[in-house]
Amino acid sequence: MGSVASRSACALPLLLLLLLLLQAERPRGAELTFELPDNAKQCFHEDVEQGVKFSLDYQVITGGHYDVDCYVEDPLGNTIYRETKKQYDSFTHQAEVKGVYQFCFSNEFSTFSHKTVYFDFQVGDEPPILPDMGNRVTALTQGLRAPPIPRPPQRVPV
Repeated sequence: MGSVASRSACALPLLLLLLLLLQAERPRGAELTFELPDNAKQCFHEDVEQGVKFSLDYQVITGGHYDVDCYVEDPLGNTIYRETKKQYDSFTHQAEVKGVYQFCFSNEFSTFSHKTVYFDFQVGDEPPILPDMGNRVTALTQGLRAPPIPRPPQRVPV
């Protein structure tokens, strides 16, 4: 049987590996459903590193004609996305500037109907579901590959 000191020495590298894996860059984001009163605007903010991809998906769930205005601004105040009176949409962008990005939903055009809005804001790439997924043939990918085209037999001159 090993001593407590030798077991602790073996556990230390495993603990360090676990901590390293927990620190690995993972996608992060926010998913929220909120009430947007008539004649109101609601903004959200997220810090994004330069070169990192982010995406915004949203949908009006209830209220009026199921529509809102939406825009996204970069840290310099430039509008990089703007849509008016949309029921739903998706927007993906790679951050050109590091800093706080702002995305806003507006119901300022409506004077009497409030809306319920759902959004999903994700920062970073989703990791593959299975490791090395791109290099394996699976039931899902097998049907996507075209069968080889048969070649006609070649005639040999006599």
